[in-house]
Parts: sequence; C-alpha cells; structure tokens
Amino acid sequence: MFTSLPKIKKAKGASPDRLEENVAQAIYELQVNSDKLKGPLREVHITAAKEVDVGGGKQCIVVFVPVPMLGQFQKVIKERSLIEELEKKFAGQSIIVIAERRILRKESRNTRQLKQLRPRSRTLTAVHESILDDLVFPTEIVGKRTRVRQDGSKLLKVHLHHENKPNGDRLDTFSRVYKNLTGKDIVFEFPASH
Repeated sequence: MFTSLPKIKKAKGASPDRLEENVAQAIYELQVNSDKLKGPLREVHITAAKEVDVGGGKQCIVVFVPVPMLGQFQKVIKERSLIEELEKKFAGQSIIVIAERRILRKESRNTRQLKQLRPRSRTLTAVHESILDDLVFPTEIVGKRTRVRQDGSKLLKVHLHHENKPNGDRLDTFSRVYKNLTGKDIVFEFPASH
C-alpha cells in the first residue's frame, strides 16, 4: 500500500503533526486520482503546514514548500486547479502555498567568526518581500508604499495589478496571513486605472 509519507519531508528528528499529515494525504490523493495533476505533483513535497485564524471563525491553511520546488507548485497554482482541489478537500478553508525561507541573523561582535557573508536572500527584508510575492501569486504587485503614522507604527500599502483580481475575502486573508507570518500590518489596494 502506498502512503502519503513521501509528500512531506521534515527536518531530521521532527515528525509531522496531524494537519501536515492531512495536507500531505490530500496532495497524494490528488496525484493519484487527478489526470491533470498527476505529472506536476509527482516530484514535489511539502515541508510544513500551519493554520492561521483569519477572523469570522474562518481558518486558512498555509502550506510551506522547499524554495527549489516553489516554481513547480506555482505552475499548477497558475492554472487554479491545485488550490481549488485542496480547498474542496478542506471544506472551503483558504489554502496558500509559500516557500519556506530562512532568515540568517546579522553579523555582530559575537558572531564575527562566521566563515562567509550572509546572502542577500537570507536577510529579514528579502525574506519578507519574498513571502509577500508568494502570498499574492499569481497576481502581480505593481507598487508599494509604507505609511508611517503619527504614533510611529507603520502600514504597508501594496498595489496589485487589475488582472487575476482576487476577491475581497481573499485580500483580507492575505493581510491576516502576512501579519501572522511577519508581524507587519498590510493593506492591499487596486490603483485607479486611467
């Protein structure tokens, strides 16, 4: 009997929790039963899954995938088939696929013995930008503004392209998930077209 265990790969010594097993099983079932998704899902796996509360008693499942496999997942997402099928399996919960990226800390006096410089892609800013891009995929980001309020708090306003326009509930979900993952307030808008 084949199982869904190859569809989830955790770090050594870590075992998947119940949600991660359910997501891996759903992806495995889609690979076995769907002719359209069989090929693209054969070589991919996930690394983690997390439930995020998006308000109104609704939950969103954030699925983390390895960075090299993100392109393969996004090809399937662009056709809208993977997300729709997973949302059917999880009773209408929103599903978001994000690459699992790592932030390396900044060099300090105590960490000067590091052998090589920290890559740009591992900085906090670069990782947060990449999470934002993954979050709104396949919609394109056309502009960003940071608004600093009088009390010193910041609000990031992100302007999205009109094509592939997600509905309002989806935008609220994006805001809540981004806040949960990064701790930053964010608002999504569509700029007025001329």
